Amino acid sequence: MKPWIKKTLVGIFGASIVVGGLTACSSNHYHHRGPMSAEKMAEVRGKVVERVSSKLDLNEAQKTKLNVLADKVEAQRTAFIGKTTDPRTEMQAIVAGEKFDRARAQTLLDEKTRAVQAHSPEVVSAMADFYDSLNPEQQQKVRELMQRRKGWMARG
Repeated sequence: MKPWIKKTLVGIFGASIVVGGLTACSSNHYHHRGPMSAEKMAEVRGKVVERVSSKLDLNEAQKTKLNVLADKVEAQRTAFIGKTTDPRTEMQAIVAGEKFDRARAQTLLDEKTRAVQAHSPEVVSAMADFYDSLNPEQQQKVRELMQRRKGWMARG
């Protein structure tokens, strides 16, 4: 993979994680139900792996690579969340005063960016290993599913 492609993919992936994290912090959904427990996360992960496996009709070697990818994504998510127990409170603290707390916001952003940069190469590598293990028909199915408006893991 060419360096500029790799950097672009890491940048896009990192930006999407930052935006997703900030969105999750401000969502009412999070506020009412709280963060996912380890058990709930394992349940969701199992469902996602099973759904991808069934949609793509994966063999055992491909399922193994998919599980490695899931492990890497989960490790990156854990690193991204960091030690915070309540990201909503962190975000509220930034705007709690009369002026926007630029230093605190920059520190939070730097922390999240470091987490993404540290784990992204492993995630990209695991994603590449999984995708490269797919046969051409499965790769085409992935491309087709990604073209759908709601995304390929959406219900209905």
